[in-house]
Amino acid sequence: MATVTALHPERRDRVRVELDGAPWRTLPAAAVVAAGLRVGIALDRSRTRELGRALRRAQALEAAGKALSHRDRSVAGLAAHLERRGVPPQARAGAVETMSRLGYIDDERFAASRAAALAARGYGDEAIRFDLEQQGLGEEQVVAAIDDLAPELKRARALTE
Repeated sequence: MATVTALHPERRDRVRVELDGAPWRTLPAAAVVAAGLRVGIALDRSRTRELGRALRRAQALEAAGKALSHRDRSVAGLAAHLERRGVPPQARAGAVETMSRLGYIDDERFAASRAAALAARGYGDEAIRFDLEQQGLGEEQVVAAIDDLAPELKRARALTE
């Protein structure tokens, strides 16, 4: 069993951890805090497990943040992206819940903006419906997003003018 002998703050929210006076690993600060690491504490089996869980949560949140920095996604779209990245189910669910709670993902907002973008590109209501359903959105969100658009006939006429 090793003892944490030093915690050195690094840039980009990272902490360099020393065990028994020797460099060990550089970890996300959130994981260090969540696992309760501090100087003088023993890194026993239970704390190591908690650190592993905290690392998976931190990595899932980082992956979710990167994915959302590129484009807006639905809840299901973000979960699918994290699954493809190999994020474990529990960490994936936690990251999606956190991003949703903080307002970074919102299915209603996503449905409305996606529907408007597709309509602007000349898509009809049924094509928009199909796309939104493929994005993992529910019937209520799909219907609300399409209802917010100008009528399909009016959009089609605007394309021909």
